[in-house]
Amino acid sequence: MEVLQTSTYLTAVNTSCHHCGESCEEAKIAIEDKSFCCEGCRMVYDILNSNDLCNYYHLSDNPGISLKGKSLAPYAYLDDPDVVAQVIDFTDGQYVKVSFYLPQIHCASCVWLLENLYKLNAGITASKINFLKKSIYISFDSNLTSLRKITELLASIGYAPELNLNRLSKAAPKAVSKTLYYQLGLAGFTFGNIMLLSFPEYLGLEQESYMQWFGYINIALAIPLLTFCSRDYFQSAWWAIQQRQLNIDMPIALGIVALFGRSVFEILTGVGAGYLDSLAGLIFFLLIGKWFQQKTYYTLSFERDYKSYFPIATSVKTENSVASVPLNKLNVGDIIIIKNQELIPVDGILIQGEASIDYSFVTGESEPVAKGIGEKIFAGGKQIGSALEILVTRKVEQSYLTQLWNNTAFEKEEPRSTKIANLFGRNFTILILVVASATLLYWLPKDWSIAMNAFTAVLIIACPCAVALSIPFTYGNVLRVLAKHQFFIKHINVIDQAQRIANIVFDKTGTITDNEQHHIEYTGKVLSAEDKILIKTLADESAHPLSRALSKYFVSSSTTWKAQEVEEVIGNGIKGSVQARSVRIGSPSFMLDYQNDIEPDQKGVFIEIDNQLKGFFTFSNQYRSFLADTVNALSANFKLFVLSGDNDRERSRLKDIFGASSELLFLQTPQQKLDYIRNLQSRGNSVMMIGDGLNDAGALRQSDVGIVITEDINNFSPACDAILTANQLERLPAFLRYIRQSRYVVYGAYMLAFIYNIIGLSFAVQGTLSPVIAAILMPLSSVTIVVFGVGMSSWLGRKLNK
Repeated sequence: MEVLQTSTYLTAVNTSCHHCGESCEEAKIAIEDKSFCCEGCRMVYDILNSNDLCNYYHLSDNPGISLKGKSLAPYAYLDDPDVVAQVIDFTDGQYVKVSFYLPQIHCASCVWLLENLYKLNAGITASKINFLKKSIYISFDSNLTSLRKITELLASIGYAPELNLNRLSKAAPKAVSKTLYYQLGLAGFTFGNIMLLSFPEYLGLEQESYMQWFGYINIALAIPLLTFCSRDYFQSAWWAIQQRQLNIDMPIALGIVALFGRSVFEILTGVGAGYLDSLAGLIFFLLIGKWFQQKTYYTLSFERDYKSYFPIATSVKTENSVASVPLNKLNVGDIIIIKNQELIPVDGILIQGEASIDYSFVTGESEPVAKGIGEKIFAGGKQIGSALEILVTRKVEQSYLTQLWNNTAFEKEEPRSTKIANLFGRNFTILILVVASATLLYWLPKDWSIAMNAFTAVLIIACPCAVALSIPFTYGNVLRVLAKHQFFIKHINVIDQAQRIANIVFDKTGTITDNEQHHIEYTGKVLSAEDKILIKTLADESAHPLSRALSKYFVSSSTTWKAQEVEEVIGNGIKGSVQARSVRIGSPSFMLDYQNDIEPDQKGVFIEIDNQLKGFFTFSNQYRSFLADTVNALSANFKLFVLSGDNDRERSRLKDIFGASSELLFLQTPQQKLDYIRNLQSRGNSVMMIGDGLNDAGALRQSDVGIVITEDINNFSPACDAILTANQLERLPAFLRYIRQSRYVVYGAYMLAFIYNIIGLSFAVQGTLSPVIAAILMPLSSVTIVVFGVGMSSWLGRKLNK
C-alpha cells in the first residue's frame, strides 16, 4: 500500500494514540500535536488526512483499530482468477460486486469511513455498510483497481476482511450478543452487592464509622456499571448528539448520569447515602429488558429468504424434455434454458447460444455484454436475443437475490407513515426532556430525594415504542402472512403505499388472460411442415404469452433447429434466422410486406418467412375463470383501467367484465403505458399497476405499487414491488382489504402506547414511581406493543385461510 503523504516525527504532548486510543509512551511517533502508537496507525492517519477524511475522528474519540504489532496479510492469492471467481458476487467483465465480513466495525465512524472508500480508491464506485451484520458491499471498476488492492486498502486502514471461500456456509445469527450477557452478569453482581452494603441504611442503623466506607465501596462498584454496563446507552446518545439528532437512549443516559452524579455528591459530602442501589437496579433491569426484547424480536423475526421472495421457476433441460423447476430445487450441474428477456437466476457457464446480457438490474449500465461459449454468466442479468443453455455452477443464494430486488435504483419515495414516525420520535424525546426538567424544578425546592426519583422515573418510563416498533413488526408480520398465500411483497414501505391506492391498472395479455388456454385460428397460405418447424423454433425463443401459446400450437417434431440473430422488439414481435432463413412473428407493422399485403384493419399475429407474408394467427383470449368476480369485488373500492398492447378486438367483451365506467386502452406501447400512469399520478391519484413483467417494467416502476403476476416462467422484475402467483390473483381483493386493516392495528398500538405513557408519567411526575419499577415497565411496554401488533395482524390474517 503506497503511503499518500509523508509525515514529520515530532514530540507530542498526548500519550494516547490519536487513531486508536492505545498508550504510545514507548513509540514517540507524532504529527504536530497528534501521537501514534505505531507506524500502522500513523500511516492510516496519513491516508485519511491526505484525502480530507479526518471527519472520521470527529464522529468518535479514537475510533480506529490498533495496528500495533500487526503486519498486512499477504493478499497475493487474490490475483489468481480462480480464487477471485470464488470470492466475488458478480462481474460483467468491467464492473465487479463483492461483499466482505468486517468484524472490526463498531461505531458511526467506521460506517462513515467505509462508505467513503471511493475517496481512497478511484476505482471504487460504491460501498454500503450493514452495521448489524458487520458487512460491506463494494462495487468497483476492474479497469481502475482490483480485488487485491481493495482488500489491501481495507487491511491498511484497520478493517481486514475475513475471507471465506466457502461462500455458501454462513453461521446463523445469534439472538443475543455475548457482550450483553457479560453486561448482565456484571450488573447483577453489582446490584446484589450494593443492595447488601445498603442494608444498614434500610434498617436505619446510623453508624458513621462504617456507613461512609460502605458508600465509598458502592461508588467503586458503580463505576463499572457506568463505564461498561451502560456503555451502549451512552454511545447511542453521544452519536445522536454528534449527528444533531435526538433518540430514546438520550433520556436514559441522562437519567443514569443524574443518579450517579447526585449519589457521588451525597456520599462524598456526607449529606446522604445516595441512590446507587436505585442506579444498580435501574441498569440491571434495563439490561434484562434489552435481553428480553432481543429474544422476543429474534423469535418473531420475519427475515425471509429467497424462497419467499422469488416464487419463480426456470426451465431445466433433461434427457428427453424441458421441465419447469423452482429455483430452490436447482442443483449444481443442472442445465437451464434462458429465453429472450428472461432473468438469469443463478451463476453458471454458457454451453450453448449467443449471450447478449443486460446487467442494468445489477450495475445500472444498460449496454448488453456479449459472452461466448465457456464463459461465466452471473445471476441478475437478462438475456437479449436467442435462447441460452447454461450449466449451473452455484446454487441460488439468498443474499445476492435479495440485494438485487432491494437495489436502491428501484426505490420509491419514503412513505408518509415513516416520515411521520421519524418526526414524532424526535419530538417525543424533546417533550420528555421538557417534562423531566419541569418535574425536577418543581420538586427540588421541596425534596431532593423525590426530585431525583421523579426526574429519573420520567426519563425512563416514557417510551415512544409504538412509533419505533409497531410499524416494522406489524407490517413485517403482514408480509409473512401474505407470503404464505403466495403474495410476496418487497418491503414494509409497500404496505403503506398500498393502503393509499385509488386506481388499479391491469395489463391484459398474461395478466387477466389464462396463458395456458387459447383458441387459435390460422388464415393465409398453406404452411409446409418445414414452415411450421421454423415458426415453432423462433417462437420458442420468446417468453411472451402469445409466443408460448404459438409454440405449443405446433406439434413437436424430432427436428432440433436453433434460431440465430434473434431480436425481440417489445410490443411488436420477434425476428431471427433459422437454418439460414429469415423469420418474423408479430404485429402487422412489424412485417416487411405490411404496406402491400395486409388490410389496414386486419388483426392478429402475423408470420413472414424469407420476407414473404404467409398469413396470420388469431387468438381468442381465454380470460381467467375468476376474473369477473375479482373485478366486481375490486370495483367497489377502486377505479379500474386496462392497458393492452394488443388490438381492440376484445373491447366489448372486456367492457362487459370491467363495466362501462372503466377505461380500456389498446395498442399501447410500453412508453405509452408509463406515460398514462404518470398522467394519472399528476392528477393526484395513487396507482397500482398489475402486469406480467415482460414489457411492463417502466410502468411497474412508475406506479406507486407495481405487482408482477407469475406462473411457471422466470419473469421476475426488480422494478416491481410485489410478486403474486397467477392462481392467487382472484384473492387480490382480500389481500388488499387485509393490508388496509393492518393500518388499524398500528393505530391500536399507538393508542396502547399513549395510555401507557399517560398513566406512567402521571405517577412519575408525582414522585410515586421509583426508577427501578420504571426500568421494569419500559421494556415490558415495548414487548407488549410488539406482541399486540404481531398477534392482531396474525388474527386478521386467519380470514385469508377461508
